[in-house]
Amino acid sequence: MTQGNTGALARFFSDGWRVFFTAAALYAVFSLVIWTGWLGIHAAGGMVSDLPFSPPPHLWHAHEMVFGYPAAAMGGFFLTAVPNWTGTPAARRGFVMLVAGLWLAGRLAIWFSGSLPVAVVATLDLAFLPVLAAKILGQLLKRPKPQNMMFLAVLALIWSGNLMVHLDWAGVTLGGAAGLRLGLYGTCGLIVMLGGRVTPAFTRNAMTRAGIETRLPQSRLPLDMAAIALTLLTALAAGLSVPGPVFAALALAAGTAQLIRGAFWRPLWTWNQPILWVLHLGMALLGLGLILSGLSALGTGSEVAALHLLGIGAVGVMTLAVMSRAALGHGGHALVAPGPVALAYGLLVLSALARWAGSSLGITHYYLGVLGAGLLWVLAFTLAAAALWPVLTGSPRARVAGND
Repeated sequence: MTQGNTGALARFFSDGWRVFFTAAALYAVFSLVIWTGWLGIHAAGGMVSDLPFSPPPHLWHAHEMVFGYPAAAMGGFFLTAVPNWTGTPAARRGFVMLVAGLWLAGRLAIWFSGSLPVAVVATLDLAFLPVLAAKILGQLLKRPKPQNMMFLAVLALIWSGNLMVHLDWAGVTLGGAAGLRLGLYGTCGLIVMLGGRVTPAFTRNAMTRAGIETRLPQSRLPLDMAAIALTLLTALAAGLSVPGPVFAALALAAGTAQLIRGAFWRPLWTWNQPILWVLHLGMALLGLGLILSGLSALGTGSEVAALHLLGIGAVGVMTLAVMSRAALGHGGHALVAPGPVALAYGLLVLSALARWAGSSLGITHYYLGVLGAGLLWVLAFTLAAAALWPVLTGSPRARVAGND
């Protein structure tokens, strides 16, 4: 390996956002190519049965979209944000390589789970979040704040959902479906917390730079606390499989609180700035998805449709929004979404709507909606990864004035 290649590799692993955001984007493409391809073959009347993983394909897809892809986005975000919150040094290159290896080992273990002992698969897949959380804890303790320490509790909630899935696959319990729901709603809780910070703050900063001093976005503490608490309670209710009316009440209240708080963030002002409106739209889809989840628990609408609106519209849209913004900012680029990235935002929203329609409009539209959603997702992340590749792998520029 040449000195230039060695230097590029060292730079790539020097920042958590570089390696994990790259891994997240590439895995988003890979995992949906596999799932959409398998589904498309079966929709055409074919059959693919010789797969390397042990769970049925739909459960492999669900697991990796709930615990695989989002974990990479979380890794990049927390390794970048927590040092800024606490004034502590960023993780060393060796630690970044360690946790990146653990994340990859988990993905490979799930992929080859058909030929590996279940205990090995579970151990490798469950190792990443505790190691990441231990690093975060060490940094947060330097400047402990309750609102930041809460993130560790939410990560534990998500990890518990993954544990429930592995116990189900090992035949110990029958809580796999509840574990998937706990993981998804727990991730939504994380987004309610983080998105509720950055969306109004970034919008406020942009308006201030534009010379606007009145009618700035407002964060109302009672609404913020209600949205966070209700979403986390919804996650717990999903994991505990509480009666439908109880879950419905929590989900409906959580979604309503999120939509109301978002209305105070001046979303319409951002219409011509994709890097801002994508945050507002992602948070709105999260609120809508929670409401539809609550309605489905009462027998109105499809639960699968609601879950995918959350998975694509909330998790997918918000992770891409945050990853692209963080990569541009920390890479020293202006906080303006490149054309392909802005297009990717829109394609992901269309993917969420197509997937919702596929499960909501009856069996005749199922494959059209699901396959269309998968293709839109793959195209979105392919465009974003290609456009951001020089940012993720290149030398950092001097920070642009005005970057948040």
